[in-house]
Amino acid sequence: MRPEPGQVLHFSEDPTLTRFAPHVAATSGTDTPYVWAVDGRNAPSYWFPRQCPRAMAWVRDGTTQADRDRIIGAGSGDRVHAIEYAWLPAMQNTTLYAYRFADTQFHHVSSPGAEPHALVATDVVTPLGPPEPVGNLLDCHEAAGIQLRLLANLWSFWDEVIESTAGYSGIRLRNAQPRRSAGG
Repeated sequence: MRPEPGQVLHFSEDPTLTRFAPHVAATSGTDTPYVWAVDGRNAPSYWFPRQCPRAMAWVRDGTTQADRDRIIGAGSGDRVHAIEYAWLPAMQNTTLYAYRFADTQFHHVSSPGAEPHALVATDVVTPLGPPEPVGNLLDCHEAAGIQLRLLANLWSFWDEVIESTAGYSGIRLRNAQPRRSAGG
């Protein structure tokens, strides 16, 4: 599920929303109230249950062949998403909806030095129509050519990703299993 030209998406497990008012997200690094949305490039980062921790990496300009092979995997596309085994049932059973908005109501926001990852609106916005079911989340990944890895624990993968030349994003990592000790 990706936006049409001139649109952005907001993903939710709630199909009853009719208007979106700016608010300060609990996970936000800012005190500015926003309505959050994503463009087509970043939509796959949200093909997950809302609370599911995920570590994602992709090939970008400057990604070395060694990092591509090590992080993404040789011959496996340009993007990989990783979740923990414990979240597989939720991936298989969550119904996710996409709300479409006109992109003219939103502007890019990103952290200093980071790639733009989201768009925000500072006014109340109304969807262009009713929410659309995204469909099977595993199928979305497969159709987009995105490798989906199941790991017992995300932290070793995450530590490799953030030290690599690949692009990356981690969402809801606070919900991941605790880091494992060096000996266990």
